[in-house]
Amino acid sequence: MTTVVFMGTPQFAVPILQGIIDHGYQVLAVVTQPDRVVGRKKKLQMSPVKQAALTNGITVLQPEKISGSTAMQQITMMAPDLIITAAYGQFLPTALLNSAKIAAINVHGSLLPKYRGGAPIQYAIKNNDDVTGITIMYMAKKMDAGDIITQASLPILLTDDAGSVFEKLSYLGRDLLLKTLPQIIDGTAPRLPQDESQVTFAYNIKPEEEQIDINCSARQISGLVRALRPQPGAYCDFAGKRTKLWDITVLDQETDEQPGVVVAKTKKTLVIAAGKHTTFAINCLQPAGKAKQPIQAYLNGLGRNINIGDKVITNDN
Repeated sequence: MTTVVFMGTPQFAVPILQGIIDHGYQVLAVVTQPDRVVGRKKKLQMSPVKQAALTNGITVLQPEKISGSTAMQQITMMAPDLIITAAYGQFLPTALLNSAKIAAINVHGSLLPKYRGGAPIQYAIKNNDDVTGITIMYMAKKMDAGDIITQASLPILLTDDAGSVFEKLSYLGRDLLLKTLPQIIDGTAPRLPQDESQVTFAYNIKPEEEQIDINCSARQISGLVRALRPQPGAYCDFAGKRTKLWDITVLDQETDEQPGVVVAKTKKTLVIAAGKHTTFAINCLQPAGKAKQPIQAYLNGLGRNINIGDKVITNDN
């Protein structure tokens, strides 16, 4: 029986782990990030991968840093046939990669060499790409630079956000991995070096990058809103308050109004000017300290005094 050490953290990795288990591979251990305090109540929470591992009765290792850790020593002593990673969240030392008898492979959420890094799905949506995908690759010391084994693509719909694409790619990644594993194990899997001239990076999005630039086009703003949904959300200075825009619709209507100005308002709609003469309608928003609310509820409450011609969105912090 082929033995595996699996390394992953978010929900994206759970279907991949479960697929490996269900197809009869022997998972010796699961490595995931340490439990973290989350939410206002500061509740200690396990990663989704840890929860899945415990449900399946698998040993869980949670080093704060894998390099030089006791967990790394344990994995090396296990000498698994395969090390499989999917959104684990840490660099792996060469000595750890070399401890796999057959190979150390990664399930990456982009069509490499495009979008190496920790936020490939968010970048694809933020940049309004039409397609994304999964890459199964051999792991190397350099981030996401290993040889490509196989890939599968997935269209990005205008209705998609990071949450929906994460879910779709997790199942696509599971199916592609399970299809590819027999070739990896018997040594017939291809190795395609990445074209370094085509490399782009998708580093984890910083808090300051979550702010909407109202001078961008409505399509660019929509890309950011969808890329940061369901979390952490894209925000702006709206009517003097830090406000998250959770859902907007890009409109065909053009305008000569300055970005951030209200160009249309009814009891149920609010249309805002963006950069490049574009406009968008706000469908759902969340002022600081308030719950998410549809635009109609907002206009009946906090937004009842907003009028056409008012500049409600600025680039102020």
